[in-house]
Amino acid sequence: MLRPSIEIFVLVSVRLYRDGIADALQQDRRFRVVGSAASLDSAREALETSTQAPDLALVDVDLVEGADAARTLRSAWPATTIVALAVRDNDEDVVAWVEAGVSGLVSRDASLAELLDGVEAAARGEVLVSQPVAAALIRRVASVADERSVANGTLLTRREREIVRLVGEGLSNKAIASSLQIELATVKNHVHNVLEKLRVSSRTAAVAAARARGELDRI
Repeated sequence: MLRPSIEIFVLVSVRLYRDGIADALQQDRRFRVVGSAASLDSAREALETSTQAPDLALVDVDLVEGADAARTLRSAWPATTIVALAVRDNDEDVVAWVEAGVSGLVSRDASLAELLDGVEAAARGEVLVSQPVAAALIRRVASVADERSVANGTLLTRREREIVRLVGEGLSNKAIASSLQIELATVKNHVHNVLEKLRVSSRTAAVAAARARGELDRI
């Protein structure tokens, strides 16, 4: 049994891009384009005459309203998934659109196939981000976490950083104890403290979090 088509509204300022994207979506059996607009005002007019909200709205990041366009659409169509289109891979843009409430971000370097598959994923409730965008988000989250850690005094100690580095090299607790010439119980306590400070539940996650925060650069 075929799934019902995902209904999409395309809000892109440049007509060439708008028509091209709408045409590509319309040719894919997964989607049905229910409207398009070049500006937020035009989109709002369409909202007022529409009897049913679309499943998803593709929003051009180059609209004059910027990320506020996403906020406006979310207010008018609370049940509609918003995907930001042609996002620049810098931290400021990524964070601005995420904070505006979008469910997905499509990089300017994404292919048409990646866009179409990503749109379907976002409409099904999955997170839609490219690797560069994900990296920008991780950097931002790590930066905020680091700032909070400094304020709260929860940075790793030198010994904890040494242990995380050795964990990242694949050493067991016993091997770490031998390498640092300390008791095994001491290593276990340090590992426990690291997991608590970084708010993670595994050694692998601790290494990743410490690297993202720049902790290992302090050794």
